[in-house]
Amino acid sequence: MPLKNWGEIFENYISKISIPKVGVIDIIEILLISFFVYEFMVWVKNTRAYTLLKGILLVLMFVFIAYIFRMNTILWIVEKLAAVLITALFVIFQPELRRILEQLGEKNLVSSIFSFDSNRGVQERFTDRTVNEMCRASFSMGEVKTGALIVIEQNVILTEYEKTGIALDSLVSSQLLINIFEHNTPLHDGAVIVRGNRIVAATCYLPLSDNRELSKQLGTRHRAGLGISEVSDSLTIIVSEETGDVSMAQGGALRRGVSRTELKEAICAVQNKTYVSNSKFRLWKRGRGQDEKDPGE
Repeated sequence: MPLKNWGEIFENYISKISIPKVGVIDIIEILLISFFVYEFMVWVKNTRAYTLLKGILLVLMFVFIAYIFRMNTILWIVEKLAAVLITALFVIFQPELRRILEQLGEKNLVSSIFSFDSNRGVQERFTDRTVNEMCRASFSMGEVKTGALIVIEQNVILTEYEKTGIALDSLVSSQLLINIFEHNTPLHDGAVIVRGNRIVAATCYLPLSDNRELSKQLGTRHRAGLGISEVSDSLTIIVSEETGDVSMAQGGALRRGVSRTELKEAICAVQNKTYVSNSKFRLWKRGRGQDEKDPGE
């Protein structure tokens, strides 16, 4: 075929291609979709959904092979069970879906911009004294290898786990925490739940994590601390009875062997200290100042 004819064919092909107009809204949509797809992939990777998803992909691959080789019986079964399988997916992923919806619900965009408190002051989940008392108690128990499990409640209310223990409603203090977890005392077994500046319950039973990647060296205390972090937004302080190391669990992740500074920074982040002006608008939000002196150190 002459080169001229090839050129005409190419020109005709190019002329039929229509390039859509891309506006500002289209770009925003692309960015939003990219962001949500990325966040979904990160969520799948960091939860048990990753293992379940791999199993689902294997099943889909098997169905695809059945489609290629015209395995009509298998395809008929899959077609009849399609609705049931979709429902089963929601049941299987129920804990993960619940957690991601809770995380979305925790993001209060309106209250982070506007505040209707007319007086200037500090809004916080608990005081600096409570932060220092929990840090002091954790490392004091670590020095003598006294096991402890302290759950700091945030937005997700832990009433169902609080009911499994013994109600206290006591002001948080390092002496009280140390006495609760002392060996051979009536309240040492189980977890303590802290709400605000008060210990609301002790000897509470927590859900155990079934994370298979958790080290076999860790016992029930660490598995319970990780388990409660998987079903709530709480921060859990774990003191090992074997090594005396202080660990933290939050958002389904476990940090082992943290320092006093790291623990204090994590608790201060949970403290959620907010500075409010005397107008109806919140001027700024910040955490506790790093240069603030710790009276317990």
